[in-house]
Amino acid sequence: MEQLYSLIGADMKAVDEVIRQRLHSEVALVRQVAEYIVQGGGKRLRPALVLLSAGAMGYRGRHHHELAAVVEFIHTATLLHDDVVDGSNLRRGRETANALFGNAASVLVGDFLYSRAFQMMVAVDDMRIMRVLSNATNVIAEGEVLQLMNCHDADIDEQGYLQVIRYKTAKLFEAAAQLGAIIGGGEAAVEQGLAVYGLHLGTAFQLIDDVLDYSGAEVETGKHLGDDLAEGKPTLPLIFVLRNGNAEQVACVRRAIENGGREDFPLVLAAIRATGALEYARQKARAEAQLAASALDALPSSQYKDSLLELCLFAAARNY
Repeated sequence: MEQLYSLIGADMKAVDEVIRQRLHSEVALVRQVAEYIVQGGGKRLRPALVLLSAGAMGYRGRHHHELAAVVEFIHTATLLHDDVVDGSNLRRGRETANALFGNAASVLVGDFLYSRAFQMMVAVDDMRIMRVLSNATNVIAEGEVLQLMNCHDADIDEQGYLQVIRYKTAKLFEAAAQLGAIIGGGEAAVEQGLAVYGLHLGTAFQLIDDVLDYSGAEVETGKHLGDDLAEGKPTLPLIFVLRNGNAEQVACVRRAIENGGREDFPLVLAAIRATGALEYARQKARAEAQLAASALDALPSSQYKDSLLELCLFAAARNY
């Protein structure tokens, strides 16, 4: 990640400073919870997309620092709420905020981060930026509800699964990349290309996240393996087994999705490996990454474009 971000190192430090300033609140618990989750690490891919896309447009102002922080706040708010909904107790190798501070504090501080993000985007005073970010926030909420509805439903197909991750995860990637084009004054074709890039990059990123839930090392992923299965989430590796496995494998995965929990994890993992489900999901991620790269054709050559293309490779090949 350091190599990928070397071009925007100074900008990322400026974003971190904005984040520290904007986290200020007179309410001590708000500061404590917000700082805990924001400073807990993470790849900061979404803020990086704002910076890289703005750089690719030749932007030299300061609004991209504020907008990168806005995107990170929106993302962080979703993490706080997701961990409460999912009952998670581990993220990025640390206790989740809800495990440490309680569900109520996590939900309310998530609300604080959402509202602070809207205060910041209004200060930029650009109606198109506000439209992109407000629409993205709304779609993300719809995606979270869709995912909740799909839990324990073993009949969800691949298209239904992809709809959830394009709403819940990829939409913020799309908005982040599009913001750089807007503040950089990009032509319509370039702006649309960056938005499409973000959508497919975010989809590839989430596909690999779902693969790592059945193949990663906990010390690298920072979360418990099998969390998705425990919550009854029908992710692509499970959907592939349901479509391609033998009767015993299908019955095992269906039971695991419908009942949740970790009791069937070893059998489910065996079925996933035997059917080649992880490789199928990785192939889909590589295809999405290629679509993302192709969407940058209208972008002029630059080091920033090269970094955006490198992110495509990283998103599909990463193991953490």
